[in-house]
Amino acid sequence: MSYSEWEKIYQSILADFGFSEEKDVESARTLDRMLSGEDTERMITEIDSLIRERDVIVFGAGDSVRESITRFRGFVELSTKISADGATSALLEEGIIPDIIVTDLDGDIDDIMLANSMGSIVVLHAHGDNIERINLLAPGFDRVVGTTQTDPSMFRNLFNFGGFTDGDRAVFLARCFKPRRIYLAGFDFDGKIGRYSFTTEEKIPIKLKKLEWCRRLLAGVDGLTFL
Repeated sequence: MSYSEWEKIYQSILADFGFSEEKDVESARTLDRMLSGEDTERMITEIDSLIRERDVIVFGAGDSVRESITRFRGFVELSTKISADGATSALLEEGIIPDIIVTDLDGDIDDIMLANSMGSIVVLHAHGDNIERINLLAPGFDRVVGTTQTDPSMFRNLFNFGGFTDGDRAVFLARCFKPRRIYLAGFDFDGKIGRYSFTTEEKIPIKLKKLEWCRRLLAGVDGLTFL
């Protein structure tokens, strides 16, 4: 998705949530300064090799994710695995290391760092609400690609593949690298926030609103298969 296509959606999201584009840019600049162009290029090449012409499973943080992993374990093990933030914990509980983690640092940081230390590429997203977490945690990651929801041409080392929540950003990321097929596990659009979202009670209403945006964005992606 080009930024010109994404920008219309992004502006609608900003208006709906009252988010600040200026803070998104500030967070992106913070992350951009931490990343190396050479390392980023190497990680993008590796992501391409993991996704292109392969079956890709994107794992969301819904409560059904563990059941899907168990039920389709053989297929999971043969496919490229992309976890959306807290879904990383579900995979690790099943003894599976994701190939790629898409995160804004809302999930279990210890699990994300553990998976990263075992080889997972972290696709780290900068937005206005996670500047402090980026400053504190980003230096502790190794294999990292940075993303922004603003105009990526403003930055040297960041990408905008499209998408808003960790889950739909993971799908948009996969789509950019032309997989054979994208499968979804743990994407529960049933009005509930599962334990792998690692959220607090007061944040549930905004999480539900974000989940609805995730559903709307994924509805515009052709060829997705729910496990």
